[in-house]
Amino acid sequence: MTTHTTTRPMDPVRKAALFAGLFYIGTFVFSIPALALYDGVVNDPNFVLGAGSDQGVLWGGLIEILTALTGIGTAVALYPVIKRHGPGRAVGFVASRTLEAAMICAGVLAVLAVYTLRQDMAGATDTAALTTTATGLVAVKDWSFLLGPGIMPAINALCFATIMYQSRLVPRWIPTVGLIGAPLLLASSTTTLFGGWEQVSSASLLMALPIATWELSVGIYMTVKGFRTPPATDGDANVGPAPAAALAHA
Repeated sequence: MTTHTTTRPMDPVRKAALFAGLFYIGTFVFSIPALALYDGVVNDPNFVLGAGSDQGVLWGGLIEILTALTGIGTAVALYPVIKRHGPGRAVGFVASRTLEAAMICAGVLAVLAVYTLRQDMAGATDTAALTTTATGLVAVKDWSFLLGPGIMPAINALCFATIMYQSRLVPRWIPTVGLIGAPLLLASSTTTLFGGWEQVSSASLLMALPIATWELSVGIYMTVKGFRTPPATDGDANVGPAPAAALAHA
């Protein structure tokens, strides 16, 4: 006698949380090695005058593109769930994630342009013009980093963490960390903007730690646990994850 077992499909809410969590973790995994791979092109003014290929720059560009795509992925995965709890903020979250990804890609283009100059202009005699052009492109990279990953995570938190705090889809301490980190990151980026300290410094890293903790924590929680089902309250029709049938047709 043959028995047939059927596999129950994953609940759409759980699936959304799983993919969003994996994408959040992916942004961490992909973003960590980029700074090291870009070290030469960003910090050495004479990089553009070097000879030969530097594959680390290309790998850094690829990794940053993956960082941008996983960032967008978090918003796409979460939008069907969080729009029930805060439609305007849900749209803001998607928009800020997309803008952050666009800034990252703009920085990648600037760095790859320096790489192309290094390859195509090897042996050129006008080294001053080359270094000036490369310095300008690196400046684009620096500013895109400040206006993208330096500011947008705070906007993301103001949109997404407030929804998570009010809906209680995750433990409240997690979005609380994000809501603490958002103004700290904005203050740090503003200080960098006006020359108070460098983008990569002990002070800026310390100020960015809470927002990084928030993003990693919510990513791990969504991956491992999914979303909680908070207790319903009188007059609150939007508390709790969306029903599976509703999300399936969203």
